[in-house]
Amino acid sequence: MGEGVKDARRERWREHRAARRAEFVEAALRVLDQHGPDLAMEDVAQAAGVTKPVLYRHFTDKADLFVALGQRGTEILFERLIPAINNEEAPVPRIRKSLDAFFSVIEDYPNLYRLLARRSFGDRPVDADPVRDDKEMIAAALTSLLGDYMRTLGLDSGAAEPWAYSIVGMVQTTGEWWLERRSMSRDAIVEYLTTIIWAAIDGFLRQHGLQISPDKPFEVNKVVQLRRVQ
Repeated sequence: MGEGVKDARRERWREHRAARRAEFVEAALRVLDQHGPDLAMEDVAQAAGVTKPVLYRHFTDKADLFVALGQRGTEILFERLIPAINNEEAPVPRIRKSLDAFFSVIEDYPNLYRLLARRSFGDRPVDADPVRDDKEMIAAALTSLLGDYMRTLGLDSGAAEPWAYSIVGMVQTTGEWWLERRSMSRDAIVEYLTTIIWAAIDGFLRQHGLQISPDKPFEVNKVVQLRRVQ
């Protein structure tokens, strides 16, 4: 048998295993939606229509499935966030749509977020921290974005990183509060955060004698690239 045939078979097997893992992750998402973050491997196997031994052929343990769920959560978040944050719109609509992308994810997948945030699967803690990893990636991208805009405006960009982490931390903490309280609509909480973030940006610019229209696209649109922080 030629090496080319062997390579093709290995690739088909790899693709098959990846597809099966993806199916099981989607089954786990359904279980999370129905039963909350205290799901068991038995529940996932049943939802996928397989036995536990079959499930364990694709996931070495609960932590492995947890990591896969974290990866899927990141995909879902960035599928919504990247188009919103890179939209060539005026500052305030751009902020609003980016915030709504985040809140739409935790609204649609509340138990996934709870599972990942508490870093445990059933009764087992896990080492992975997908929520922190996502926060780091978003903060790094926002640092680059703010820095680019500040330099374009002739301002010192040294504050870009602490401001980026401040914004991401505020949004994440507010999101966790809102997820548990639900004392207002998603539109309302997004609007409140949009207002305070824009007020901070506008106030800083005015201190430096600059004024930007909140409802007019900026002359230079900066594109955000989200990459895993090493």
